[in-house]
Amino acid sequence: MSSSASATASRPRRSAARIALRVGLAAVFALAILGVVVWRALTASLPLVDGTRRLPGLSAPVTVERDGAGVATIGGLSRLDVARATGFVHAQERYFQMDLTRRFAAGELAELVGEEGLRIDRVLRRHRFRAVAAEALRRTSPEEQRLLEAYAAGVNEGLDALGAVPVEYLLLRTDPAPWRTEDSFLVLAFMYIGLQRGAMWREPMLGLMRERLPAALAGFIEPGPDEWEAPVAGTPPDPPPLPTAEQVNVRDGWPDVPIPSRGTAGFCHPGAMHGSNSWAIAPQHTARGTALLANDTHLSIQVPNAWYRVVLTWPDTSAPGGRRRLAGVSLPGVPAVVVGSNGRVAWGFTNAGIDATDYVLLEPGDGGPASYRTPAGTATLAVHEERIRCKGRPDEVLKVEETIWGPAFDRDEHGRRRALAWVAQLPEAMNLALTGMERAASVAEALEVGARAGIPAQNLVVADADGHIGWTVAGAIPNRIGFDGAVPASWADGSRRWEGLLPPEARPRIIDPPGGRIWTANNQVVYGASPDVYSAAAVDASARARQIRDALLALPKATERDLLRVQMDERALFLERWRTLLLETLSKPNARGSAARDEYRRLVASTWTGRASDSVAYTLVQCWRRVLAEQVFGVLTAPARAAMPSFDWIRPVDPALPLPPFPTRIEGPLWRLVSKRPRHLLSARFESWDEQLLAAVDRAIEELTSEGARLEELRWGTIDSRIRHPLSAGLGVLARWFDMEEMPVRGGADMPLQRVESVMPSERFVVSPGHEQDGIFHMPGGQSGHPLSRHYRDGHAAWVNGDATPLLPGKTEHTLTLTPWGR
Repeated sequence: MSSSASATASRPRRSAARIALRVGLAAVFALAILGVVVWRALTASLPLVDGTRRLPGLSAPVTVERDGAGVATIGGLSRLDVARATGFVHAQERYFQMDLTRRFAAGELAELVGEEGLRIDRVLRRHRFRAVAAEALRRTSPEEQRLLEAYAAGVNEGLDALGAVPVEYLLLRTDPAPWRTEDSFLVLAFMYIGLQRGAMWREPMLGLMRERLPAALAGFIEPGPDEWEAPVAGTPPDPPPLPTAEQVNVRDGWPDVPIPSRGTAGFCHPGAMHGSNSWAIAPQHTARGTALLANDTHLSIQVPNAWYRVVLTWPDTSAPGGRRRLAGVSLPGVPAVVVGSNGRVAWGFTNAGIDATDYVLLEPGDGGPASYRTPAGTATLAVHEERIRCKGRPDEVLKVEETIWGPAFDRDEHGRRRALAWVAQLPEAMNLALTGMERAASVAEALEVGARAGIPAQNLVVADADGHIGWTVAGAIPNRIGFDGAVPASWADGSRRWEGLLPPEARPRIIDPPGGRIWTANNQVVYGASPDVYSAAAVDASARARQIRDALLALPKATERDLLRVQMDERALFLERWRTLLLETLSKPNARGSAARDEYRRLVASTWTGRASDSVAYTLVQCWRRVLAEQVFGVLTAPARAAMPSFDWIRPVDPALPLPPFPTRIEGPLWRLVSKRPRHLLSARFESWDEQLLAAVDRAIEELTSEGARLEELRWGTIDSRIRHPLSAGLGVLARWFDMEEMPVRGGADMPLQRVESVMPSERFVVSPGHEQDGIFHMPGGQSGHPLSRHYRDGHAAWVNGDATPLLPGKTEHTLTLTPWGR
């Protein structure tokens, strides 16, 4: 081919290449432009941290100073101004979290997330919490109403001040709805749901068990004290005796009801509730000679964390130095410091094991199927039509039938209708009385505030700057008359009833105990008090409390760092005797001949560290104990399970909501059974208790390896340790931007460093009132709810590692001034 022909042929190729290059450059440029647009849309919803911004309603300017961790110090000239500014800051940092919280409680999720929220909405609308919140707002004091109104106005101004809606609304392709004043009480309702609703299923199960089992067996199985008890005051009663063969023999004519396998749920702990720890130490036992308080509240952990760190400050002539200063954590959606210190008093909470619900058997009235008997005569069920809005589909109308005691809830195994009485459904159980902690100057004053607080019942532990320490049960407690509320009962004749809430003067309290130490870990703190506010079925097992008590007693002169070390205590003391029993069982001749059992024994013997971290043995021991408990109690409760297929005495779960279970205390009867080994309480499938123990090993192996895992891979602390954002499951590869990075998370049940499934410490803090500069604080995640903020996850590593990071903010890096005028 000639050179001219070759040149002619090459021109189209060069032209095509130039076109391809131009198209490629244009595509790159378009993608860059798109990236800039997307980036700006995402970052536009980051909070304002510098400059000046108008906030209508303020009486004077308010400053919001943030340190290098994003911790906000909000300072104003009045409490109302600080509340308004707190609402502004909460909305800027956490509005989507606040929105989810109120919608979950109100049964309004489907309006935001679509059909996926309908199941939850249908369940929770039956409690009519929005109506309860509105009535609670109407009843609250004028001072509290003004605080809530200022906060709500600040929330809406903060939301409007964002350059774009929070990222989650972009993903959901919807706009946020404004905050309403009563929504703060819906946030309280959310806490009631999380802390109490999961426990209410035990009552009908206990009633069925008492009905279907021999009395001696039911009494033996029911939750009660065991050898781990560690009350601060009083003496626990003796446990019930083992049933005799004459009273019950499960080997003769006992129903044989299959026990379902949990599969990968084998990682969970039986008999351990999700809980919290708190304790106080008097000055004679501390290095500084001042009282110390420690608290770590345990909740189901998501991203962002439940709490928002804050320091609130305003002039107050009655405060030290003439200025009120609160340091601690707030709950986005509520204008209060929930846990913290005011310079004179420091306080913390653990969930109290009270019985907050009762199932009321409805006796049919003579006015038709909708009538029922009451002490005042026949009444008719009230019917409320609840409209459920759902994104992408037509509205639903749910008819809620309601009695004078609460919603008509379900039917028992005999077909009898039952209503649900629950303190959370009472408007008087919600208020902002907890803000009285801001002004409390002594332990006695703080305990009085707690007794009047409209919150879920809590063990309140307090220390003050004068060296006093104290405890009481704070929050809403039903005042029962004529019965203990353990099992469902009729209230028709008025002999059984609630007379409002338990008054403050009727609550037990401790101030300055002789030992100089108070500890709570969701256990029963006192025995012998009248009235006994605790429910044996609702308090947690006491091994965790005992380990805390013993650790505190071993500290002659405690410091803040000493107490942090107690909070991080991961020693598996409770499981030691179970490991010993397991090794003894696997070492007997009848255990030989199975390669899987031999491997189980080798790993239990060689990888045990005595701690709930990086240990295969810990996983294997706790899983075997769980399976053994399910098999043993599955047999003993078979008559009840035959009547109610969903009966689960070990881990009663909410059948309608995705809430963590509230497991039953089982250690006392279980250990006595495997120690005494009564043949008449052994399943007829086995000839000896050794066979039963080995059968539990075989089932544990089956469950732990059911998805292809090898036993040596199951190191505790690395199993399902990712902390997730509520939307991340549907985000695919983008989920890693929303979730915390996967890190080994230590801890387990029955130890101070508790971890039960997704429930872990939501914060840890240690403080001496008046010495906040030496206090310690950390929490999972970070301050911000925005995944592109540098404060979205910057505190997470300190929480995982247990670093002694400071309670008070550091040097100010950003200052935002909110003013009542200008922009």
